[in-house]
Amino acid sequence: MDGHEELAAEFEARRGRLRAIAYRMLGSAGDAEDAVQEAWLRLSRAGGAGVGNLGAWLTTVVSRICLDMLRARRELPYGEEPPERAVAAGDGPEEEAVLADSVGLALLVVLERLSPAERVAFVLHDLFAVPFERIAAITDRSLPAAKKLASRARHKVRGTSALPAAELDRHRGVVEAFLAAARGGDLGALLDVLAPDVVRRADPAVLPPGMATELRGARAVAEGTVLLRRRARFAVPALVDGRVGLVVAPRGRLLYVLRVSVEGDRVAAYEVVADPARLRGLELAVLDAPASPSVP
Repeated sequence: MDGHEELAAEFEARRGRLRAIAYRMLGSAGDAEDAVQEAWLRLSRAGGAGVGNLGAWLTTVVSRICLDMLRARRELPYGEEPPERAVAAGDGPEEEAVLADSVGLALLVVLERLSPAERVAFVLHDLFAVPFERIAAITDRSLPAAKKLASRARHKVRGTSALPAAELDRHRGVVEAFLAAARGGDLGALLDVLAPDVVRRADPAVLPPGMATELRGARAVAEGTVLLRRRARFAVPALVDGRVGLVVAPRGRLLYVLRVSVEGDRVAAYEVVADPARLRGLELAVLDAPASPSVP
């Protein structure tokens, strides 16, 4: 095995971790693969010259590439996505859905709202235990500033509950029961979890033509929910303005949010928010703070 083959083998041994880092930063399996491939091209051109700790070097390079991509993405007008890359074999919607589920769709949605530097600092430190000294170098910040980036991001990710912990857990149970019934198209289960006088309001953009933007009564709301059950598979619980709600985010891209009102053990009302201006005004956070895994 020559030097180039050895370098390629060492890179491949680290590809999975690099791709995981890039995916959490970028929220797209395709973009993550592009970032990792660019890191390989840079390593290959350098031939490994001057690289001491290969793992640290690759983490730094991939993070800087992701930071540049996030900054470029921020320069696009709101709601405009960069051109879609060609989907490579093994990199289709199914694989991305699996990745999104492992990361947590709610976390991906919240990460999208961080500044590029906040996102990089949070992902590297809180999810991959990268030391702040390296994060400071990657983000071109001082050590205290790098720590502040991660702290600010952590606060945004975790959010602030408007409810006591026990009540929040109870509301979460009700919302999860509603979601399970919606996913299954189970009319009976929906009627059990909806209050008799429940109200559902929705922005017109999320509804089929001719569907009323407001429904009243458990039967009408349950039937309307069943009609839209296909979208429920992309929904996950999240903290919405301090209360338990749902975010609907196929492949990690936010489409709309359900603001849910719970009274007792039933859903008293829910509102489907899809208007971009209204979505921007919502405070979204994960219900469970992500753990910090050890670095392999």
